[in-house]
Amino acid sequence: MEEKEISQAVIGRLPRYYRYLKDLKDSGKERISSQELSRIMKVTASQIRQDFNNFGGFGQQGYGYNTNYLYEEIGKILGLDHVHNMVLVGAGNLGQALVKYLKFKKSGFNFICAFDINPQLFGQTVGGIPIRPLRELKDYVDANDVDIVVLTIPKSDAREVAHSLTRTNIKAIWNFAHIDLELPASIQVENVHLQDSLMKLSYNIHRNSISPDDDQ
Repeated sequence: MEEKEISQAVIGRLPRYYRYLKDLKDSGKERISSQELSRIMKVTASQIRQDFNNFGGFGQQGYGYNTNYLYEEIGKILGLDHVHNMVLVGAGNLGQALVKYLKFKKSGFNFICAFDINPQLFGQTVGGIPIRPLRELKDYVDANDVDIVVLTIPKSDAREVAHSLTRTNIKAIWNFAHIDLELPASIQVENVHLQDSLMKLSYNIHRNSISPDDDQ
């Protein structure tokens, strides 16, 4: 049977469902309806049901959703029921902050090594993992079970490093370099542009500061 194609919009909402359900579960909420979840998340109940129906529904008529069960099932859909080993490329301030963010490890995203071009960092550790020369990256990835490479390097270097990784067995790149990477379909790429988020915030600040008279 051919697997159903799930839209990226639906996939993009799953982590938010997962986050809210964790808070509900931790607060002792055992059962929740789509209407209740709608009020909490500001997503229509119809949209919630449509999203969940892509994966089988999870609910019972007249009962709603078992919070813990739904949380666990969405975690499985997101692949959070097993550990993803990650390596960092670029052990500067941003990279070090990511490695030290403990919630990644709690969610199954485990940094095992970092790489940089700065000789002063070689042999040091960050968040308990070693920092090694960038020239060793490909050999390390080939010799270890690495799923995700995290890039926090200048865009001038990101494309070259990313393309060198196409000859390895990595499954994905989480890219913080200020460039959109396009790689073979065998490697999933998530391009993260922090400045874009700030620009969106700036737009909303600007729009909210305009009076109705100014907007005419």
